[in-house]
Amino acid sequence: MAETSHQSTSENVAKAGRLSGKVAIVTGGAGGFGAGIAERFISEGCKVLIGDLNDEGAKSTAKRIGDDSNVRAIKMNVCEEDDWRTAVDTCVKDFGRLDIVVNNAGATYRNKNTLEVTAAEFQRCFDVNVKSVFWAVNVAIPQLQKQGDGGSMINISSIGSIRPRPGLVWYNSSKGAVSNATKGLAAEFGGDQIRVNAICPLLSGTGLFESFVGVKDTPENRKKFVSNVPLGRLTEPLDVANAALFLASDEGKFLTGVNLEVDGGRGV
Repeated sequence: MAETSHQSTSENVAKAGRLSGKVAIVTGGAGGFGAGIAERFISEGCKVLIGDLNDEGAKSTAKRIGDDSNVRAIKMNVCEEDDWRTAVDTCVKDFGRLDIVVNNAGATYRNKNTLEVTAAEFQRCFDVNVKSVFWAVNVAIPQLQKQGDGGSMINISSIGSIRPRPGLVWYNSSKGAVSNATKGLAAEFGGDQIRVNAICPLLSGTGLFESFVGVKDTPENRKKFVSNVPLGRLTEPLDVANAALFLASDEGKFLTGVNLEVDGGRGV
């Protein structure tokens, strides 16, 4: 009888979803990794606010993956404090709380000789990739502390933060700052049971191939690039979404300060 009761409880938990009752902000959620994460979270019972400068894209993604009961979409400049306050306030007002923040929005420039990188390109990388995390911490962490039952922040870094290569020096440096800050934040807010982790993906098979690799996106160039990836392919949004789900869920409740490489072995 006890075994049957235990089995029934397990089945109910599985049916409810691994993020049932939780609320998340996912930045840069109009497409790519962000859309994949938002969709995966919703499939596991989470309520999600998608924030993106591309508000039409965010609304389109929201309509595709959910409805008014579990998703919101807002225009959001992740470099602006006011936009972060709007995002957090919207979660609290519409969904009652905030549990998870996924800092996915990012910026890069075309892979090229470092001496050709402009000051504007450099600044944009550090604003979108690093300043966004600064505001996420300063606005979202106090809300998590106020609630008093912990939370999870997941920063989307890059395998370039761990294995930097020529041509994207300042992009990789900005992601290095994200990975470093992740560890410091984990140490600082662990006492509040607020976990801070990062995911370090390889590039995905999107239109950014040319920007990251610095060559035309052709079958030949893709084949040459993935020949250096032990698992033989580029990153899919679902790869990153599944990693984010694990880190956000109770299954990852004893992980903090981790930079999880989701790169098919490229960083080896």
